[in-house]
Amino acid sequence: MLKKSQKVNTMNKQRRKALEEIIGKLENQKAAIEAILDEEQEAYDNIPESLQDTDRANQIYENIDALEDAIANLEGDVIDALQELVDN
Repeated sequence: MLKKSQKVNTMNKQRRKALEEIIGKLENQKAAIEAILDEEQEAYDNIPESLQDTDRANQIYENIDALEDAIANLEGDVIDALQELVDN
């Protein structure tokens, strides 16, 4: 019988390797999203203060917020969960 302190390694090397490759691809996609976020932030920062209350400026701001959420979810939920599987 296994003690609580003993870990059971149920994932084989091939599946671990596949997950590592997926994590790498997800990291690349996260970087691509971050680049788009940077461009949106730059676009917002370049809007004259007198126009920052327009529909266009508000839409850019909402885009920034959505991109930040997507990055946080991708990193915190998906990538971290997969990495935990690989590490265990």
